[in-house]
Amino acid sequence: MSFGDPNNPYGAPQGQPPGYGYPQQPGQPGYGYPSAPPVQPYGHPGGPVVMPGTVKAARVMLFVLGGLQALAGLLMVVASAWFADQMEDLISDDPSFTAEDADTVASVGAGIMIFLGVLVLAFAAWAIFTAAKFGTGRGGARVSAIIYSSVVTLVSVINLLGANVFALISLVMGILIIVFCANKNGSYWFNRPPQY
Repeated sequence: MSFGDPNNPYGAPQGQPPGYGYPQQPGQPGYGYPSAPPVQPYGHPGGPVVMPGTVKAARVMLFVLGGLQALAGLLMVVASAWFADQMEDLISDDPSFTAEDADTVASVGAGIMIFLGVLVLAFAAWAIFTAAKFGTGRGGARVSAIIYSSVVTLVSVINLLGANVFALISLVMGILIIVFCANKNGSYWFNRPPQY
């Protein structure tokens, strides 16, 4: 039998050039099977990704904590003059202190109040900036929120030991922010593929 014999089962099919295996279809991989659709990272569909409710709640709590801290920081800076006057009046009543000593203590007290107020304002700016980055931020916003909330939780526990009942609110909010950013929904949101 020759290679071109139409009855030869091992010969090349008639009308096609000799080749090995099945011919490929245009636009498909080998053996005529269609290719699998591309896999989306993290199982997300190709459409826009919506922020989960727990992440939105963490974002709102960051804005609330930042706003309250900004208010407290401004009050501390504004009240520093009143605090200095109170310190000066308290020390000037004591005969062992001179007027110059009372003025020095009042100035140091006012300086401490202003420093603490600016520190609280910087902390508030951290919370507000982190919350603002939740919409477009990636893992950095998540890590920033968790670190911020950990510090808030620690300071709240210390304040609770000092019998400050209002610290319970910031303690609960700090714990919730940590949980909401670290859970599965937080991972889903902050590890999502970039949207182009």
